Amino acid sequence: MKKHELLVPAGNMECLKQAVFNGCDAVYLACKSFGARKFAINFTNEEIVEAIHFCHLYGVKIYVTMNTLVKNSEVTSFLAQVDFLHKNGVDALIVQDFGMICLLREKYPNLEIHASTQANISSLEVCQLYHDLGVKRVVFARELSLDEIEAIDVDIEKEVFIHGALCISYSGCCLMSSMLGGRSGNRGECAGVCRMPFSLEKCGKILKRNEYLLSTKELNTSLNFDKLLNSDICSFKIEGRMKSPLYVGFITRFYRRLMDGIPINMEEEIKKLKTVFNRGFTFGRLFRANDLEFMNTNSPNHIGLPIGKVVDVSKRKIKVQLFPECSLNQYDGIRFQNGDGFIVNRLYDKNNLLISSSSDICFLDNNFPVQIGNTVSKTYDYLLEKEFKNGFRAVNVTFSVIALVGERLCIEISDGKFNFLEYGNIVVKADNRPITREDIENHLNRLGNTPFSCTHFSINMDYDIFISLRELNELRRKLVDKLIDVRKSFKKEYVVRKVSFEKNTNNRIESDIICSVFTEEQLKKCICDGVDKIYVANNDLYEKYKNRDERLYYIIPRCQFHPTNLLKEKSVLADYGIYHNKNIRGHYGLNVTNIYTAYYLQKIGFSSICLSVELTSEELQEFLESYKRKFGDGNFEIFAYGRVENMIIKGNILNLEKNNYNYVLIDSRKRRFPVYYDGVLTHILNWEDKNLSIKSFLGKCSIQLSLFDEVDFDINKIINR
Repeated sequence: MKKHELLVPAGNMECLKQAVFNGCDAVYLACKSFGARKFAINFTNEEIVEAIHFCHLYGVKIYVTMNTLVKNSEVTSFLAQVDFLHKNGVDALIVQDFGMICLLREKYPNLEIHASTQANISSLEVCQLYHDLGVKRVVFARELSLDEIEAIDVDIEKEVFIHGALCISYSGCCLMSSMLGGRSGNRGECAGVCRMPFSLEKCGKILKRNEYLLSTKELNTSLNFDKLLNSDICSFKIEGRMKSPLYVGFITRFYRRLMDGIPINMEEEIKKLKTVFNRGFTFGRLFRANDLEFMNTNSPNHIGLPIGKVVDVSKRKIKVQLFPECSLNQYDGIRFQNGDGFIVNRLYDKNNLLISSSSDICFLDNNFPVQIGNTVSKTYDYLLEKEFKNGFRAVNVTFSVIALVGERLCIEISDGKFNFLEYGNIVVKADNRPITREDIENHLNRLGNTPFSCTHFSINMDYDIFISLRELNELRRKLVDKLIDVRKSFKKEYVVRKVSFEKNTNNRIESDIICSVFTEEQLKKCICDGVDKIYVANNDLYEKYKNRDERLYYIIPRCQFHPTNLLKEKSVLADYGIYHNKNIRGHYGLNVTNIYTAYYLQKIGFSSICLSVELTSEELQEFLESYKRKFGDGNFEIFAYGRVENMIIKGNILNLEKNNYNYVLIDSRKRRFPVYYDGVLTHILNWEDKNLSIKSFLGKCSIQLSLFDEVDFDINKIINR
């Protein structure tokens, strides 16, 4: 059977140790900067070095997430952090930013790069692009099915998420948090807007009120895991750098046993899992879960394991009837149906006596106003926490001993990869009690304070010989210390190259007015108003007008499995993958935040690139100036007006009519987000138009105006505004 990797998250050192002790093959973690979970504790540089040594000691690989978009002002510190990690032996970096991926592949040829799921790895074409760049592995978008992943025939390692929280939007395509509060999910600052309540309205009528309409269940593939084990997927990844050490330890052990074929009581393990973290479970798009199975619109939080019901309430006590085969222990955490909860510090039996555990009827102190009939759920299992407090993982070693009279004692230790020899004194005949084979084994096997466990002894010895037990202990310690040192310090050779860049001196800078249109009426108006270029997202509109007006470009739909099939004579591309085509223009969905991304995109064939909508006006100005200084002239667009697309969601999670544009999502602050379903994807637009002052950009780049529901508009008035 194919060897697979179990890849586990570590938000801090305690989580990392739980991952290692419970059987992971690799861990992923982040430094204090450039990781997509900025609000996890994360690791200082000193802790990173400690983590590398600890993981390598146990034969575990360590990957560092450098998977945020990088701005120009951050490139120097980004590269300094990469340099530090490479020198200290990190096994790979997980990177989102396209420019940084390209630059790192040139600058550090011996450094392994994995393309993050934040890079929206959702097509064969993008896998081929990263393969051609020398990327070792891609982390697929969670929207792809197992069949689709296996159909991607590219010689690149495949990694998928198998458990944990799911983003509702394609990763790398979500701008909701950024547009609402300036906290960019692409830069590790996601505010979790999808876990907030929304109402759905159509033509002024409320269809759903204050429900968690964008909140997904937790991915759980355990019941389909045999299919994953028979796939060509290289790495099975668990989400959870914001989760507890208990979660990390439990879920690591759970999937380790599944991977190793160790029999487990799945029903009991799922119950435990529900107490650790549970929003309801789904097989996910990996196994083609439908929209209803995918969502939990009732609660965005940990809902726990239902264990009983409130059967009576007095002024001082709450009486609970536990369900069959369920138990409640002192110090467990519980939550009632109304949302209140607490740690059970005191648990009583029917005689009002304190007890440590119950599996029938029990009583709790009445701390909250609860109702008879309320469900009681366990949200924290104290005994399970105790079970995972002290972990251990053994590294198997063997000892070989040669003890022949007249020759120096020779002992060798081996872990299968490294081996060391130590020589002792000349072996002599024993005067009194000779040393036995059992004596040698017992003293070499004293490995209690080390990570090692001896699985085999090979002893070639004469009878009736004397060897000092002190000498055996001393040689064992020397061998163990050598093996520890080499395992901890093992790393790839550090290689760094100087990168040279081609300067463009012949490019003609475009300074066009570009309109992106949604309707035929808008298209006709833009043609009449004489805008320089027109972007059309509707295929029928493009085909109808492409031969009438050479200014038309087709916006290729986002997140397509085969975007090449949709390529037109003139296209605008929002996702990576298609390149070496002179009529390709770059959409803001490419997330271009630094000049290196722009440089490498133009180098592979993009004729123009729209810069990220997450850049401020000042950052856009600095970008254009920096690019010109370093690389010469380049063709860029800035998104100056219109509704930014905040989310792109697979499926029809809101049950909308196809191509009906009268739906609106409303948040708790009464902001109204247009939303529509195109037959494949659900699109959520921002609640307000972006309005960027363009005066200082005129003549330096092209200006893009994006139209959605505008009627009887005047292009010149929009520009003036």
